[in-house]
Amino acid sequence: MDDVQVYRFTGDTKPDQVLNEAGEMVGELPENAADLALEWYPFMIFCRKFDERAQLLQRQGRLGTYAPFRGQEAAQIASFAVLRPSDWVFPTYRELAGMMYHGLEPVHALLKSRGHPDAGRMPEEIHMAPPQIAIAAQILHAVGAGWACKMQQTDDIAVAYFGDGATSEGDFHEGMNFASVMRLPVVFFCQNNQYAISVPVHRQMASPTIAQKAIAYGMEGLRVDGNDAFAVYQAMCYAVERARRGDGPTLIEAVTYRLGPHTTADDPGRYRDAVDVERWAVAKDPLVRLRLWLTRQGLWDDERQAACEEEAEARVRQAVADMEAYPHKSLEEAARHVYAEVPEALALHLAKRGKEAR
Repeated sequence: MDDVQVYRFTGDTKPDQVLNEAGEMVGELPENAADLALEWYPFMIFCRKFDERAQLLQRQGRLGTYAPFRGQEAAQIASFAVLRPSDWVFPTYRELAGMMYHGLEPVHALLKSRGHPDAGRMPEEIHMAPPQIAIAAQILHAVGAGWACKMQQTDDIAVAYFGDGATSEGDFHEGMNFASVMRLPVVFFCQNNQYAISVPVHRQMASPTIAQKAIAYGMEGLRVDGNDAFAVYQAMCYAVERARRGDGPTLIEAVTYRLGPHTTADDPGRYRDAVDVERWAVAKDPLVRLRLWLTRQGLWDDERQAACEEEAEARVRQAVADMEAYPHKSLEEAARHVYAEVPEALALHLAKRGKEAR
């Protein structure tokens, strides 16, 4: 897709847009924009409902620590929409919206915060690694998978998803350098949601953008409005096509915002300005933007919105019911899930627990 209009870092820090905050066209739409929006928007509604319910479940003690993704739905869903099941995906703990769009069942997504051993078993039909907790570690895994794709002479690619905080880690720079030198089919997709836990992006780097870091490694860097689904899709199409052709890696910076806390163990009110949060939540919400565009095209109305929300809520309720009905695993089963041979000290501890239980 060489003709796609995408942002390349030239010194201008304004991210590329197709739809502005009012849902008005300011750039070139993809050819099948209406079909894409009608597929994405209902799923975004479901993901928003899912995220809200998961946070409530955590507060009720029915889930463990949870990392909300509210506000980042467009960046995730529109980028995952470009991928094939045979591509290799390496997400973080905040990519649940994209992961579910890519084929992960909602109950499986909930099991992760439930601490269930089965949560680490990704569906075999999609090449997706379990969510990475260690910041930036998945970038190296994606580069390795991209190298394997090149050696096997397939046109499959690898994608590493990460946040702005990961770009301050050594794994990011090592992965970028190796992928560029070896000309690997890798897309580095950064969701710049403005905060690495409590550290704002301007306090963790002196460069005006993340996209420009690509220059040092001899690869293309694209900077897009991460709350504009069409802009994200255009950039991802371009990067994926480059990788499939053998033209090497691309770094995409999707500028977005984490509307919720870093995790449910965090209080963002201690380090964020409420006025800034409100500005992103009201004026820049990715769901509102896409709905405004659909409404202008005569493709959406209040009746369809209500029906979609009702369907999404029913699907979330079913996911929660499935999670709570999911078979429990004993501590012994969990240990065998981790170890081929259970260490002696742990085996003795498990045996002691078993005797106490009897």
